Amino acid sequence: MNGLPPLSQFLDPAALAIVLGGTLVATLLRTPWRDARRGVRALGALVRAPYSAEPLLEQITHLARIAQRHGVVTLDRSVITDPDLAEAIGAIVDGERPEAVLTRTRQARMARVERHLAVVDIWAGAAEAAPAMGMVGTLIGLAAMFATMNDPQRIGGAMAIALLATLYGALFANLVAQPIAARLRRAARIEAFERARIELPIAALAAREAPVAAVRPPTPPRRPLATVA
Repeated sequence: MNGLPPLSQFLDPAALAIVLGGTLVATLLRTPWRDARRGVRALGALVRAPYSAEPLLEQITHLARIAQRHGVVTLDRSVITDPDLAEAIGAIVDGERPEAVLTRTRQARMARVERHLAVVDIWAGAAEAAPAMGMVGTLIGLAAMFATMNDPQRIGGAMAIALLATLYGALFANLVAQPIAARLRRAARIEAFERARIELPIAALAAREAPVAAVRPPTPPRRPLATVA
């Protein structure tokens, strides 16, 4: 019984260059350069644990104790690594109303979600482009094959490009790009839910530390002047 052909028969640099190079070019042409860089950096999220808001909740509790003991102004000297939390604490120190602080926090969370979804769209777009680039490689291989019909030794290489390009496009789309997009989408949903948990504690801290407007005492009513008979 004949075994499977060696894996070297499934490697063709020309077909691989057409598929991967074409997919890269197609993705970069419809993606801002800033989002493209985020798309590459986001691959680190695939090996990290899912996002959790517990460290931020603990830090908010700690900041609330500091503000209660030493005043809200002392929070300006606290080290806060998370940019969204740092912006919210800065707004509280500046004396913004709780509603404004809560709105600012929600807008920061939604902006972060939009950035994550833009990265997901990059990999989803690559998954759509890869099969098309495989078809392009197939057409190139067929054109080269028909152009070399008089040379049997070159027909095999052109046929390999035609067949392997389609294979590479399907494999890259279904085994690389789509799984990455799905996992990044799941990570984005988890982070959006976790960051929503810090909104109420921040709003509570803002409400407790909001400046109280000075209340003027009521003006006593004037007594009517006595009439002279």
